[in-house]
Amino acid sequence: MGLTVAVTGPTGEIGTAAVAALEDDDRVERVLGMARRPFDPASRGWKKTAYRRGDILDRAAVDALVADADVVVHLAYVIMGSRSESERVNLAGTRNVFEAAVAAERPRRLVYTSSVAAYGYHPDTPVPITEDVPPRGSEEHYYSRQKAACERILAEVTEGSDLEVYVLRPCVVAGPEATVMLRSLPWEQVARYVPGPVRRALGLVPGLRPVLPDPGRAFQLVHHDDVASAVDAAVNGDGPPGAYNLAGDGEITVSDVARAVGAYALPVPGRLVGLAAGVVDLLPYLPAQAEWIHGAKHPMVMDTGRARRELGWTPRHDARATLAAMAGAARRG
Repeated sequence: MGLTVAVTGPTGEIGTAAVAALEDDDRVERVLGMARRPFDPASRGWKKTAYRRGDILDRAAVDALVADADVVVHLAYVIMGSRSESERVNLAGTRNVFEAAVAAERPRRLVYTSSVAAYGYHPDTPVPITEDVPPRGSEEHYYSRQKAACERILAEVTEGSDLEVYVLRPCVVAGPEATVMLRSLPWEQVARYVPGPVRRALGLVPGLRPVLPDPGRAFQLVHHDDVASAVDAAVNGDGPPGAYNLAGDGEITVSDVARAVGAYALPVPGRLVGLAAGVVDLLPYLPAQAEWIHGAKHPMVMDTGRARRELGWTPRHDARATLAAMAGAARRG
């Protein structure tokens, strides 16, 4: 018999791609998905997947989800929410999933998607980052702090258990179904409050384009389908348990992003990013999203050799192709 896999967050930007990969794998017999919003697996053409509405903050719902699973995949988390909401879901909810997986009798494997943000944005972080670098997080950035905390919770909860634990640390996830990076650009956030006629009128002004400051820091992208293939490999135990960095080939800068979305790039000294980040730390009442500026203070480039050697993972999309696919989807929708 094939594997039964429980997936939290199957409707998210990584979740839909991950479930599609599991659907295509003959080693997987059944997928059990749970998320908060209504969803019909048939709308995606999924035939192995059963879906239920539920919240990872509800321990009873999580217990019921993992009880019949051979493998638990935890993908449910908040990226761009408020500090309070993200803290609640990303820490308390994640603890529920880890504890339920350990307490249940059937699961033998646990797969968790962490993030490059778990390493934190520190001046002494090596380039490239290997999995041997401890995930320290950055206190000044809510998401980085929470991702590092989740890894500590995972180590605490699974210590002494028989679970095979896989931690996947992708860089920025992008692609046609993962456009959160572009939807979070400043003018996209402001556009929600600008009447449609005004937006259309501005679009007709010759040469009027938004501006993105570029400190020249290189960063990586990984296509959601490539993250999904790593999830599938971990689900099936294709490599030893442990942590794996995930990133597509190549690096890009903010200038590349600007060109892809039709904006101007304005080169700025890297030290200005640090000064701006310091201002963000001092100002009260700023939205949590403002803390993402800390991610541009230092280069965050990972080495993915371990995933390639031990997990048998090979990304099919490089950074530039992934950026183009994401930008194209944003333009269409």
